[in-house]
Amino acid sequence: MSEDHAAIAKEFGEAVNMTAKELEEWLETDESKAVGQKDGGGESTGHESGRRIVRLLRAKKSELTDDDYAHMRKVLGYIHRHLAQRPSGDVRNTKWRYSLMNWGHDPLK
Repeated sequence: MSEDHAAIAKEFGEAVNMTAKELEEWLETDESKAVGQKDGGGESTGHESGRRIVRLLRAKKSELTDDDYAHMRKVLGYIHRHLAQRPSGDVRNTKWRYSLMNWGHDPLK
């Protein structure tokens, strides 16, 4: 594993704070399916990413491809940008939190 891949994997492990099981269960909820940008009315970008994150969390490091590490970088960028836009007040039942959770990060953890 290259140093770049090792750094990405480490940061990904810190930012994605939901387990594969937690994320998989979350993605089945109506709240998860109701948020995010949908191209053509189908699955949202974040929901699709969440399914891929589940696969990444379950994969062995030796199985990960350059494309997988590129997706991890995309996930990190999304999480960092979205966290910077935290709304005021209780975020427990907000689209902001639900969107982050689709990307594997629960800000209440």
